[in-house]
Amino acid sequence: MEMEVLKKRISSYRTPKGRLTRVPDELLVDILISWEQWTGPASGFYSALGVDQRKMASLLGKAKRLKREGFFPEEVFKEICVSGSASPASLGPCQGIEVVWENNKVIRFPQVEYLIDFLKKVS
Repeated sequence: MEMEVLKKRISSYRTPKGRLTRVPDELLVDILISWEQWTGPASGFYSALGVDQRKMASLLGKAKRLKREGFFPEEVFKEICVSGSASPASLGPCQGIEVVWENNKVIRFPQVEYLIDFLKKVS
């Protein structure tokens, strides 16, 4: 999202004294996404939005908590393909998934389905 648009959206939640109040959760997520994509210094992000560093820190903290608790669904999974000459034999001796369990016991699962079934039975 463009910073100017985000700045205008944020400014609509300012009180006459200049404080930010009642910022909706949807706007918090947009702020968090813009923060994660920001490549410059943090002070540049705050000044681009025209928001105090301390207030932005509390807004970002609330947005991160909402995201962590699952109020907003994650983006669609994007598969990453590695190009090169890596064959399954060159990846190493372990195929599948390894889980280090209690007392440093290693459990190997050749497929994800087996791991999911195991975790369902254990929980």
